[in-house]
Amino acid sequence: MTSPVSARRRREIIDALRRGTVPQNGLDQFAVGLERFADALAAELDLLPAGGAVFKAVRGEYGSGKTFFARWLGEQAKGRGMAVAEVQISETETPLHRLETVYRRVCESLQTAEFPPSAFRPVLDAWLFGLEDPTSSGAVDEMLERRLSSVSRTTPAFATALRAYRLAFLAENVADAEGLAAWLAGQPHVAASVRRAAGVRGELDHFGAFGFLQGLLTVLRDAGHPGLLLVLDEVETLQRVRGDVREKALNALRQLIDEVDGGRFPGLYLLITGTPAFFDGIQGVQRLAPLAGRLATDFTTDARFDNPRAVQIRLPGFTSASLVEVGRKVRDLYAAGSDAAPRITTVVDDGYIGSLASAVSGELGGRVGVAPRLFLKKLVGDVLDRVDQFPDFDPRRDYALTVNASELNAVETNARARTNPDDIALDL
Repeated sequence: MTSPVSARRRREIIDALRRGTVPQNGLDQFAVGLERFADALAAELDLLPAGGAVFKAVRGEYGSGKTFFARWLGEQAKGRGMAVAEVQISETETPLHRLETVYRRVCESLQTAEFPPSAFRPVLDAWLFGLEDPTSSGAVDEMLERRLSSVSRTTPAFATALRAYRLAFLAENVADAEGLAAWLAGQPHVAASVRRAAGVRGELDHFGAFGFLQGLLTVLRDAGHPGLLLVLDEVETLQRVRGDVREKALNALRQLIDEVDGGRFPGLYLLITGTPAFFDGIQGVQRLAPLAGRLATDFTTDARFDNPRAVQIRLPGFTSASLVEVGRKVRDLYAAGSDAAPRITTVVDDGYIGSLASAVSGELGGRVGVAPRLFLKKLVGDVLDRVDQFPDFDPRRDYALTVNASELNAVETNARARTNPDDIALDL
């Protein structure tokens, strides 16, 4: 079921599709095939306010919509008042075995329904304001210590920095407050004078990252956000890193999952996405038996009977019918914001949408599953925009699909060449 969409939100969705990117919001307006997961995921999100924690793995081929799924789930979480962080795993920018870097990216990408990334500082200030009691400073100090008690036991440096941040804020010491906020967010190179004045040392390392994540969850909860959806996207990139680095990354993932299962992170929903080759292949999860065991899920039955409550779920990917369905949804969303709505729905009818979907899929070697991004980009930018602006434009007569190599991403380029990235042998 879709919710009403404002003119601004509609424009943001259409602009993102025109650029060929996944919109940050409003994904319920054209989600297709995700209804099967809705009830199970809603029940899991409902566990977080009571201190529960969830781990979920999502598998899907390249182009099957894993990022779309993650952002769609993020909208459900934000609708419940939760925070969301999306981290793209990569060998150079965010290596999974360096959890201090992952934590920093979490804080940089943190968002809520009220604040876009990075919402870390607004959340921190909301936590601070929530402490204020105009009747008694002593009561504030007592509340502060009570809230920080669990953090102090596990990560005393985080609690110490929070106390110092509060004092710097109240003293209107902007430089120290900003420096401490950066240190709490895992940023490196915070001035030594700021750290010394606060009574904290050094920078966040791999071993301290878990404690800082605990601290962040505490701050979020006390700031009115009952949970955090943390998405680790594109973990399949681990297959293409050096062998020793891959082993460290897989072990870090196992540790993180174990800590979630062990109750260390109340209010955390950890979601990872990857390709089937990552979960099943010898260069991925199967290299670490304990991790493989935790993620093992039976996918031998008909996909119609997949269990959405399982630790690992699979996205079915797009078919020709679902590609046309999403095209219709986008057309109707576009038309709802246009003065030329009757002409748009008449000229760009279901038959034309089907023809365009087939043509785009054909350009990509017939692989419908990787076509959605390019198909929607062409539909919006090449067809709907022109029908909207030019009364005599008829795409059946005036438009011929062209696809240039420069507008394809790596997955689409491989599809056009009829190759699969996971089929490429790597000498590691």
